[in-house]
Amino acid sequence: MPQDWSAHLERQERRYRDGEERLPDDPDERQRQLTRMGNAAGGAGLALLMAGRQDEAGSWFDRAARRYRESYELAPPGSWGRPIGAIKSRILAGDWPGAEEEARWALGEGAAEAESPIGRYAGALALLTLGRDEEARPVADSLRERDDFPHDVADALATLAADDVLGYTYAVESVVESFEQRDEYLEDMPVADTVIVLQALASRRDMAAELTSDLLP
Repeated sequence: MPQDWSAHLERQERRYRDGEERLPDDPDERQRQLTRMGNAAGGAGLALLMAGRQDEAGSWFDRAARRYRESYELAPPGSWGRPIGAIKSRILAGDWPGAEEEARWALGEGAAEAESPIGRYAGALALLTLGRDEEARPVADSLRERDDFPHDVADALATLAADDVLGYTYAVESVVESFEQRDEYLEDMPVADTVIVLQALASRRDMAAELTSDLLP
């Protein structure tokens, strides 16, 4: 179904501004609100990206990364979704120096050694962003062994780290298909954002797959 990206953009901008106006002082409520604002900013960036307005998208992805990082400072330990969101936002903006800074921050927080799969995901993403593929391989491989993490995403990370072009192609095609089979999307944004990030990492290694989907720019 064709999407009205202007309507998506307006809704996400409105949600962000509303959150900005009602930012609470209580630390726990504040970190939750900051995360919602990060999600809304990221949604606005995705709407602009899908509409072909890359330059404008960058400012919203910057807001998203900043809000995720702010929220992490107040969040409970192990809130790895925030570093993941920050890294992905910088990559989606095409801001590689910013992405590398977020990646170093995530690794400094212990993402690569985390017990949880979401933490290991943050670690693998960070290491790949920094081009530290040899270190990323065991972290990504550990995700392939888990039943509580998407196998195709783990495969895509591991094959990127291993410079396995064919394996990566199969894996990322499966990730696209999984997005296309969804009934619901984060922030109601029908965009395969994880695939865009994986393809950006793959492009830096001359490994990008040829993909076609309504969920991609």
